[in-house]
Amino acid sequence: MPLGCGRREFIRKISYGSFGFAAASSLLFTTGCSKRPKKGKSPDIVLILADDMGYSDVGSFGGEIQTPQIDRLAGNGLRFTQFYNTSRCCPTRASLLTGLYPHQAGIGWMMQDKGLEGYRGDLNARNVTIAEVLKQAGYATFMSGKWHVTRFGPPDSPKHNWPLQRGFDRFFGTIGGSGSYFHPTSLTIDNDPITAVPSDFYYTDAISDQAARFIDDHTHSRGEQPFFLYVAYTAPHWPLHALENDISKYKGKYDCGWDALREKRHARMIEMGVVEENWKRTVRDARVPPWGVEENKEWQARRMEVYAAMVDRMDQGIGRIVSALEKAGRLENTLILFLSDNGGCAEEFEFSNPWFLNFAPKTTRDGRPVRSGNLPSILPGPEDTYTSYGIPWANASNTPFRRYKSWVHEGGIATPLIVHWPARIKARSEFRRQPGHLIDVMPSIIEASGAEYPLRHHGTEILPMEGISLLPAFDGRPPAREKPIFFEHEGNRALRQGKWKLVAAGWEGPWELYDLESDRTETVDLASRHPDLVSELAAQWQAWAGRTHVLPRPEDF
Repeated sequence: MPLGCGRREFIRKISYGSFGFAAASSLLFTTGCSKRPKKGKSPDIVLILADDMGYSDVGSFGGEIQTPQIDRLAGNGLRFTQFYNTSRCCPTRASLLTGLYPHQAGIGWMMQDKGLEGYRGDLNARNVTIAEVLKQAGYATFMSGKWHVTRFGPPDSPKHNWPLQRGFDRFFGTIGGSGSYFHPTSLTIDNDPITAVPSDFYYTDAISDQAARFIDDHTHSRGEQPFFLYVAYTAPHWPLHALENDISKYKGKYDCGWDALREKRHARMIEMGVVEENWKRTVRDARVPPWGVEENKEWQARRMEVYAAMVDRMDQGIGRIVSALEKAGRLENTLILFLSDNGGCAEEFEFSNPWFLNFAPKTTRDGRPVRSGNLPSILPGPEDTYTSYGIPWANASNTPFRRYKSWVHEGGIATPLIVHWPARIKARSEFRRQPGHLIDVMPSIIEASGAEYPLRHHGTEILPMEGISLLPAFDGRPPAREKPIFFEHEGNRALRQGKWKLVAAGWEGPWELYDLESDRTETVDLASRHPDLVSELAAQWQAWAGRTHVLPRPEDF
């Protein structure tokens, strides 16, 4: 594909498999369905996942970033204020796709094989994906974006856990995790690599445009058949890559600094009803100086300007996806869910930590050296930079909560969840405050679609789903949750049962206990006042960890 080809033409060509990819052409609209539902019987379903986006970043959850398209969905639907992810990208994707805890699916950590059942870095055979379940119920299934649930990437690795082999009819995106937005690694159409991209390529736009194209093509080909579309953005995960016209919208927006930003966001969240006024805003991370004494204000502000531009661009793309649904006359009976895979990411790109620098390409597409590392001499945004927004702005993204991505305190696991389905949800712009988790997405989609969860798949007995359907909450009724919600990542452990949360930082960290009704920001540890409750909840966590292959654990991560 010549670099001179424009982005729109690029999307048109990959949609129709015109790169000489036999697999792409042959799989277009081939669903292999066992049956086809009647028109109007089942909703279309669009599942949208942001990457490394904090709880308070979008406007409908208190943020100042311009997200009118996401906010429109919230205004015409529901906002779940106590919904949880797993605190990390690939475990979240495994849990979201399978309805299981990530260790049960084989991805309790990252993509390395640690030789233990819960830590293989590859989806196992004892689960089914949402796409596999819906395909058997007559749905067409499409995915655009980041896969990241197998350690086997292109070009020559086994493909048994690639999207097409796990229930999707069409796929455009990246098999692996992070990478350049201007020339991402492992970019793939169906089962085939894409080695060249247009000169105006920007991955967030490509994900959005291809998702909208899937809707258009399906409507023209098999309009009566319902579809499932999984849109997995990499935005706003590092590197800080954005388009200059988007960055310019935020010029000067963050000159006030992170202290004022957290204060303003918190005030808006209280006014909007996202958080309770009596929940104290956590103090600034001790590693972050007050803005008044920060020596590199221009560079620091630029980091957040680029991050905001990345969220903004994602929102613009979601608008094009919604427009495609409207144009096709499908929006009314489409269940749309939007959420993030973990909290804001505090990872700083430092030359002393080569692990981060290994992700950066050495050169741009036109041969310029890529400048990597969080240095004031590197203003982020262009293709020849590779940086992150770091601790201070992640602290603001997670307002008003503690900690970040990879921890299981609220700042690491709290995600905005927005649900939009006009044909089914009569409430508009209402909150739902019941605790929920990624394990609830599969049961909710199955109930909404009328599909059936299998007992066996390809001759293998399948683990039962762990979550509950959220559909009662759509009508304002409490979902029937009987079991606690559990968490573990890199030794960070937690349990949520009713108003109580038991949490620990690291395998050696002591158990902390919080009453989330009065203190969701986890500022008053009640463990010493309720030792019997701590023991009871810790025993439940231990039993869950043994059952779901959290234990035994790897010796190192």
